[in-house]
Amino acid sequence: MTLHSKKDIENISFEILKASKSLDVFPTPIDNIVNHSELIIAGGIDLKSLEKKYKSFLFTDALKSGLSKIRGFLDRSEKLIYLDMEQRSSRLGFVKLHETGHNVLPWQSKIIEFLDDDETLDADTQEEFEIEANYFASVTLFQNDRFENEVKKYELGMPSVMLLSNHFGASAHATFRWYVENSKFRCSLLVLQNLSPKGKVPKGEFRNAFHSSSFLSTFGTIDWPENFGYKWEFIKDHCFLRKKWKTNGKITLKTLNGNVEFNYHYFDNTFNAFVLIFPKGESKPTRNKIII
Repeated sequence: MTLHSKKDIENISFEILKASKSLDVFPTPIDNIVNHSELIIAGGIDLKSLEKKYKSFLFTDALKSGLSKIRGFLDRSEKLIYLDMEQRSSRLGFVKLHETGHNVLPWQSKIIEFLDDDETLDADTQEEFEIEANYFASVTLFQNDRFENEVKKYELGMPSVMLLSNHFGASAHATFRWYVENSKFRCSLLVLQNLSPKGKVPKGEFRNAFHSSSFLSTFGTIDWPENFGYKWEFIKDHCFLRKKWKTNGKITLKTLNGNVEFNYHYFDNTFNAFVLIFPKGESKPTRNKIII
């Protein structure tokens, strides 16, 4: 996505937030935005019925690849959004905004139907229109500069992320990523999946890693393994801690500057584990204290 189109998306998002009277309303009123964009939520996805109705190769391919991963479908001609209603509510809101993005970004108007699954909604998608729709969903959900203004009120850390998640009505995953990628602090986020149940042999898998620009310029990209074992403190946190979070972790990582000791905060939302990493002394105290 070019910087030019990124700014265009931000402008479109801001105008929609204002026109739908959603700006500075929290949690972000997603359904107001969808309605203002003249879209209707048609209901749950039944791919077999949709295949008969649309006679589209999109649904034929989806049926062949499996039904469970399809999350949203936009029919631009009829202004309809179909959703996987079994996905958790915080993810559902993001998908609504993603499909709305496909509809309101004018340079995407030649495509009438969009079928979205876990891959097109993933941060690592390489499809330009999907990257743009994901960006629209995020910048709208976090209300452009309103997120940055809220971040300034609190010190760097996982408790702040969880407060912001509730404030904007976003998932922990989306909030963690937006928080780190737009942070002026030197911080990084490691996302783990398929962690072993508590009390079992400690292990987990790498899913994603995100960084602030200042973290990358100082430390470079961390070379994470594909699989993590008991030697990693946050894996032991997952398996042996009774709580789902930890805010006093310490870890030494190999960086461009050699081995550096970092602080880390850990959070487990049962779907993924999030490890927020930042150098010692990076978090500045504020007057607003968060108790979790």
